[in-house]
Amino acid sequence: MIFNKAQRHFSYPEFLAYAAQEVALNESNPERITDPKYAHYTKLNLQRMKRWDKTFMPDAQIAGALKTAVPQEWWVITEAWCGDSAQNLPVIAALAEAAGTTLRIVLRDENPEIIVQYLTNGTKSIPILVSFDEDKQQLFRWGPRPAAAQRLMEDWKTHPAGRDFEAFELEMHRWYTNNKGKDTQVELSELI
Repeated sequence: MIFNKAQRHFSYPEFLAYAAQEVALNESNPERITDPKYAHYTKLNLQRMKRWDKTFMPDAQIAGALKTAVPQEWWVITEAWCGDSAQNLPVIAALAEAAGTTLRIVLRDENPEIIVQYLTNGTKSIPILVSFDEDKQQLFRWGPRPAAAQRLMEDWKTHPAGRDFEAFELEMHRWYTNNKGKDTQVELSELI
């Protein structure tokens, strides 16, 4: 299994601690920041994930169905600065916890040999969730975002129509806020 080659992996609480550590290091040592946007996004996304953790509850019917599924191990490829991850990873983590599924998280940029196995339209888009059974056989992959959000992204890339990235980004995060994790839950339940 390719994920065995990961330099390191995190549980969801460990990933939150890693993101918090990155924020603290960036604030205490600004010289380490190679791109200020990534430092800003990491801080913003940590806040987003914490908010999701306080407010999100898995759909009871979906959580019940997950509990009866074949035992699985979920691996997520992501980065702390990724906005789509901040909106989806807390949902994935809550579903994994509800199902008793092991969740492991690896960093995309530390593991180029892994992400190249899971490209989306030739790009290294994240987050990517990959599920394996007890025999380490891949069951499914999901990501980098729910289908409706993916259509928003593709529409913006194809027809930006004067929208700069910041305006698009607000539109995307508004979609996530209004959707409340519903599409992510439904799509994952359909794969399982």
